[in-house]
Amino acid sequence: MSSAEIWLNETLYPAWGQRFRVVRELARTRSAFQDIAIVETESHGRVLVLDGVIQITEADEFVYQEMLAHVPLIAHGEARRVLIIGAGDGGVLRRVLAHRGVERAVMVEIDGEVIRLCREHMPAISGDAWNDPRAEVIVGDGIAHVREAEEASYDVIIVDSTDPIGVGEVLFTDEFYANCARILTPRGLVVNQCGVPFMQGDELRETSLRRRKVFADVHAYVAAVPTYVGGFMTLGWSAKQAGLREIAPEELARRAEAAGILGTTRYWTPAVHAAAFQLPPYIATLLPGA
Repeated sequence: MSSAEIWLNETLYPAWGQRFRVVRELARTRSAFQDIAIVETESHGRVLVLDGVIQITEADEFVYQEMLAHVPLIAHGEARRVLIIGAGDGGVLRRVLAHRGVERAVMVEIDGEVIRLCREHMPAISGDAWNDPRAEVIVGDGIAHVREAEEASYDVIIVDSTDPIGVGEVLFTDEFYANCARILTPRGLVVNQCGVPFMQGDELRETSLRRRKVFADVHAYVAAVPTYVGGFMTLGWSAKQAGLREIAPEELARRAEAAGILGTTRYWTPAVHAAAFQLPPYIATLLPGA
């Protein structure tokens, strides 16, 4: 290996990891909340790293972003008001605003430096979402927002957080989920990232138990994101009504066409949507009642 080569080594797990060959470092700073770095890699384009953990790469961000946004919005079918917590890169906001029925998308990101640096160095991920008149971007505390919002303010809540350590820890508490349920409309639902269960099984198990206290239907669905190493990434599903995750692909396709996203995606399809809820036993056994 040439002495000129620079490698980025992820630090999520102490005994297992991945690394990327770095072309150049674009930004590095310590915000009030975390260490932020954006690097350009040889294999995955530009990469956002928070506290040493890979968050988003230009090469495969579409998998995570599409599944986090399109699954709940299409499952709901009539979502008009959407709350996004985290997601400072703007990719989820972009996908939410792709739905023509969305009238208002509020994004609350605690770290303004993440937004600033992603807008500057990773603009392809957010596209023109920041300038959409339906978008309201708040640099602030998502916990406080759900605590203070009025009842039935939102149809869908999307939580795109880091793992439940550091700045992301407070987004996995009983109080947070109870407030989410309170500010959702009667058919409302929440989705949130629950880690890679092959390596982080406790994350899905514990958050599912917490979510079950206030939601009628608690489950999970999966997405295969290459840079979230360890197999399937799980996305937590918490709905106030049962039945929203059991919609036939034909109806999902009809809704996607009405929303204006059918045929525009690189990972999400009606069939993938339906299949994502069919969990392998090693994941399904982590859910309450399994």
